[in-house]
Amino acid sequence: MTVIQTAAVRKNYGAVQALKGVSLTVERGEIYGLLGRNGAGKTTLVKILLGIVRPSGGSAELLNRPTGTVSIRSRIGYLAEDHRFPEYHTGQSLLDFYGMLLGMRRADRRRRIPQMLELAGIAHRGKSKIRTYSKGMRQRLGIAQALLQNPDVLLLDEPTDGVDPLGRSQIRTLLQQLKEEGKTIFLNSHLLSEVELISDRVAIMELGELVREGTVEDLTRKEGQYLIGLAAGEEFPGEAVRQLGYQLAPAADGLWLVTIGANQTIDQVVDLLHRNGLHLRHLVEKRARLEDIFLEAVATEALEA
Repeated sequence: MTVIQTAAVRKNYGAVQALKGVSLTVERGEIYGLLGRNGAGKTTLVKILLGIVRPSGGSAELLNRPTGTVSIRSRIGYLAEDHRFPEYHTGQSLLDFYGMLLGMRRADRRRRIPQMLELAGIAHRGKSKIRTYSKGMRQRLGIAQALLQNPDVLLLDEPTDGVDPLGRSQIRTLLQQLKEEGKTIFLNSHLLSEVELISDRVAIMELGELVREGTVEDLTRKEGQYLIGLAAGEEFPGEAVRQLGYQLAPAADGLWLVTIGANQTIDQVVDLLHRNGLHLRHLVEKRARLEDIFLEAVATEALEA
């Protein structure tokens, strides 16, 4: 089931084109990561999905309804990047306030608020004033707020910003748990390593356009390069592999990097090893880091602009 869908969405602010025809789909139960530099158009797209901003052209749907439809708002949880909670509230009173704005019954608020504070890892500070919270604790409170009404869709803008490594790990675990429950998560982040660890699919936005999109596995695959390793004590037949026409270079941990050319496959190398009675213990296609793909995409767009 498609939960988020945009078709050639454009947004102009005067002469500035914030979005230049963005088309994407997000399926139920997916974690979809959107990457981009400041000013790339990510926040504008999220505001359109929330119905806060109207597109200049194209169309956008959320939960099979045009974005901004009032009846679906209770099914959406949102965490803004630069949220500002009134500091005179405690964590508990803030969630109670948001629950009232959402139209939640008092009994439901009393039941959900302790659960959300526990889930976010700040139950022990629920009665403390927000002014005493660290940046990471405020971020956790924001996630608790986004989850309060048990939404079907979560739109999270920099959810781990200011959170320590342990906290980021806990938030990743929480998001995976929510995904397993069938929730759909649309995630904006500049922490590429975090997105790489958790996202099913990733899109890279630059200058108002999607310039890359796919699974993390597909985007980071370096076609034509393989890391090969043999059993302990066995010598890799480098010269024989080169004679077959392959490029070869030593890699870390006793592995070898084999680069195949046009009309070649890795099968010939594997067959050679078997014929020589050698035991293959490691064979993986080499992958780039998502950060490398992001920098490459951004640099390419900058040159073409």
